[in-house]
Amino acid sequence: MDLTRLLCTLLLTACCCRHSAGVPDEAEPVREILEYKVGDNAHLNCDSSLPTDNLSHVDWFFKYKDQHIRIFQVRRGQGQADPGEYQHRLTLLDGANLSLSQVTPKDERTFICQVKAPGTHAREKYTQLHIYKAPKEPTIQASASGISVISQVPQEVATCTGEDGFPIPRVTWYKNRKPLKEEKNRVIISELRTKESSGLYTVRSTLWAQLEKEDKEALFYCELSYRLPGGDHMKESQEINVTVYYPMEKVWLEVIPNRLLKEGDRVELRCLSDGNPQPHFTLRKQDPTSLSWLELENVSEGVLVLEQAQRHHSGLYECLGLDFETGVEATDQQQLLVNYVSNVQVQPKAPVKSEGSSLKLNCSAESSQPVVFHWKREKTEETLKNGSVLHLTNLTREAGGGYLCVASVPKVPGLKHTQLVNVTINGSPWVMAKEERIWVRENEEVNLTCEVSGQPRPTISWSVNGTVHEHDKDFQTVLSTLTVQVIPDLLEKGAVCQASNSLGSNKTTIFLELVNLTTLTIPTEDTSSSQSTTTSSPSAKGNSTSTGTKQESKGVVIVAVIVCILLLAVLGAVLYFLYKKGKMPCGRSGKQEITLPLARKNEIVVEVKSDKLPEEMGLLQGSNGDKRAPRDQEVEGVMEQKQT
Repeated sequence: MDLTRLLCTLLLTACCCRHSAGVPDEAEPVREILEYKVGDNAHLNCDSSLPTDNLSHVDWFFKYKDQHIRIFQVRRGQGQADPGEYQHRLTLLDGANLSLSQVTPKDERTFICQVKAPGTHAREKYTQLHIYKAPKEPTIQASASGISVISQVPQEVATCTGEDGFPIPRVTWYKNRKPLKEEKNRVIISELRTKESSGLYTVRSTLWAQLEKEDKEALFYCELSYRLPGGDHMKESQEINVTVYYPMEKVWLEVIPNRLLKEGDRVELRCLSDGNPQPHFTLRKQDPTSLSWLELENVSEGVLVLEQAQRHHSGLYECLGLDFETGVEATDQQQLLVNYVSNVQVQPKAPVKSEGSSLKLNCSAESSQPVVFHWKREKTEETLKNGSVLHLTNLTREAGGGYLCVASVPKVPGLKHTQLVNVTINGSPWVMAKEERIWVRENEEVNLTCEVSGQPRPTISWSVNGTVHEHDKDFQTVLSTLTVQVIPDLLEKGAVCQASNSLGSNKTTIFLELVNLTTLTIPTEDTSSSQSTTTSSPSAKGNSTSTGTKQESKGVVIVAVIVCILLLAVLGAVLYFLYKKGKMPCGRSGKQEITLPLARKNEIVVEVKSDKLPEEMGLLQGSNGDKRAPRDQEVEGVMEQKQT
């Protein structure tokens, strides 16, 4: 018994001495942590202090639970992968170091390099791989049903989703840029994590909360926090606003546009409230006589549209709002005024006056606002006078016609109405004529027009037969158009337009001339007037007005061109002849009268002058060879009318 105790004591002492002397029982393994992103190539290194010569045996393992599973071995500098998931992904580098290609989340584990040298214990190095993958951009979806503030429990606000991240990203919720934390019965955050077949994670976080009316403008978003080699990162979703339902507290009636209204405006009466959703609206108008309320038709969601507002739409309107969920009822009233100007009248309504007399026109109107008046002439739109009364004195025939009384409301832009009054000035017919020749061709049809004014309305007749069309140019002017065929009798006598009324008569004669390209006649001053006008009233005036066809206009142009060419040719011949004979007129004035026979007194006299400077046209030589100034080289010639 004592011997046994002694042996035990000796053994314990020997063990204690061994440990106290620092003799190791087994070397501690070296550990290394490496970080890679999904898809990178990882380098697995053995400890450089471990012997990895040709005499050493090197084995690589990965740790699975409590087991070490070999994946690679190195013998005499040659590597060989063991069958399994790493068989085709490992490559031997220098020494016993390995390269692991295309790391995935499943590679986040511990790898062990074990070296055995002859005569030594096995030594190991542990390498821990950390694999990272950034998630996709987070998406956020607001609750489709909305949030009611009267709910007593938290309701779903929004859902945030982060896909394909590793490790699992962390979700943080924000409201108006402030982070939200879970709060009992107020804020709840639930999270659902899904591991995909690839080893990546999808996280779906849902925010539940009790909101208030003030949160109707709040902005919510979520944040994903994750790590990559080298540091932490985060991604934010877009901001969203959620629909918040809250009961109304008041309603109001809005009139659009918000300005002074006038008849004809498009007007909207719109019921609004501070509740969401909007309550049920009823729009009604008060009867001004019985003061009772009449519910209006054609109201859609509390909106009444008046496309063409009229004065009868004016009155007191009331909007009634009823919240069916809470039973709250509220009203608002609005006075609508549609301004108008109407019943514009001028006295006298259709005045008839004689020349030289006076006239007083009075204008009046009805309006919802103070009215101002001014007078304008209908034809010219010229403003004649401001005020409701217009005085016209010493009336002439030209004073007849339309006058406009314009009644407007300055306070309401665009609100005005006008009234036309026609002033009639009695007088004998007045033929408005223009002296011009009518060039025609024989047997063609032409239109002859006679314009006559006067009151009472004149009667117009023509001296020749044809088709007559009459229409009123205005209330005191008549246009009569005669369509007639050109015959010899018409060419000889012309056409007489006769106008008459109870105060007198007037007439004008329209002459026609044939266009003959073989005969060119240039009328002189004595024969240039081919129209005559007579009148039986001292105050009447007579002229002629006529229009030809397009063929007449073309004929006149042709005749004029030919006449000009012939005149220039004759003039050139005369000047050249005089120059050769040495009979160019001399003297300071440069003019010499050529004596003509008495029979040629009515022939055309042509005087040629030059305004060109000497350096522009040169000097003309006289018969004696001396030079003269251009202003002295004026020649008067006489050309006799000829037929070509």
